[in-house]
Amino acid sequence: MHEVWGIAALWLGLALIATLLSIWFRIATALSEIVVGTVAQLVIGALIGTTLGSNEPWIKFLSGTGAIVLTFLAGAELDPVVFKAKLKEASAIGFISFLVPFLGCTAAAYYLLHWTVRASWLAGVALSTTSVAVVYAVMLELGLNKTDFGKTVLAACFVTDLGTVLALGLIFAPFSMKTLIFVGAGAVVFFILPYLTPRFFKKYGDRPSELEAKYLLMILFGLGSLAVWSDSEAVLPAYIVGMVLAGTVGKDHILIRRLRTLTFGLLTPFYFIRAGSYVSVPAIIAAPVALLVLFGAKMITKIIGVYPATKAYKYAQKEGIYTTLLMSTGLTFGSIAALFGLSHNIIDQTQYSLLVVVVIGSAVVPTVIANAFFIPHYLLPKKEKQATSETTFVSEE
Repeated sequence: MHEVWGIAALWLGLALIATLLSIWFRIATALSEIVVGTVAQLVIGALIGTTLGSNEPWIKFLSGTGAIVLTFLAGAELDPVVFKAKLKEASAIGFISFLVPFLGCTAAAYYLLHWTVRASWLAGVALSTTSVAVVYAVMLELGLNKTDFGKTVLAACFVTDLGTVLALGLIFAPFSMKTLIFVGAGAVVFFILPYLTPRFFKKYGDRPSELEAKYLLMILFGLGSLAVWSDSEAVLPAYIVGMVLAGTVGKDHILIRRLRTLTFGLLTPFYFIRAGSYVSVPAIIAAPVALLVLFGAKMITKIIGVYPATKAYKYAQKEGIYTTLLMSTGLTFGSIAALFGLSHNIIDQTQYSLLVVVVIGSAVVPTVIANAFFIPHYLLPKKEKQATSETTFVSEE
């Protein structure tokens, strides 16, 4: 049992280092955790010939829980009033953010890298994603999650990833009775939750036993289990649960703060460090051209699709570029799609490594550029704006 505690201490030590780096270099903690996971895996493997233990069942559980709860929190941040008012805008940007990279990256894999048809479609799915987890973490640190701009971007992220999940299911995952059961059960739960949850919390909540957190985790785990059983993904119902409860749970700031403490203090470090630990440096060195082709295809197609869409809705230049860069990120669904392809023999180990490296790279590069040069400071809430200026997070110029 001492090995478990030792590994846990190591991972939280890495999380602490990542947090310090994020403070020193003015980058999002999620991104520093990814980089720390990559470097730690490489250094530990070189020095003592072992791994970080990323495949340990309990680490997988904590990592998966982090992704689920973080995705739920992102959904809960969506203001129903703003979402309805910006529905057309968020849907248009989100759909284009999915469609153009999906087709463009598929074409790049097939015509430039000469992958098989199925492997190329899988690459298109994996690289069309936008990381709700990364975008939400960045928005939360800056305070943009409280603004209409941030809420619209998060809504567009959901539309993009919904397109990704549907594409993965339509092209590769067989529809079965399990799928119908999942969709039917999910629809019933999503319909009941907004009515049941506030009444249940009002009668039994606000106690030291943290009944609210237990209730929400039970719902998220139950729907996640049903989703995986039906060959879908656990994070998808988590986002929808967050959305349908945004008007009730999302407005309980004390509960949200407690969930954030649990999520960012314990769970998400395991998720982001684990994601970074899967970056294969030898794969990057062995196939630099393929890596550049895939990464370039994702970035170029995202820019071609998203930036004109933001201008069509009269975004200012900084807002348009910032939105485009954030919509270019990938992590959760991209990694899930790549792992799906590997486990179903659609892609091989080398192709999987390339896709995962590109997906993780897309979580880091555009976000660092966005936060370094294109933050729309005039949209930041007053408190966050002042703090950002005082710490010289980024030059106003």
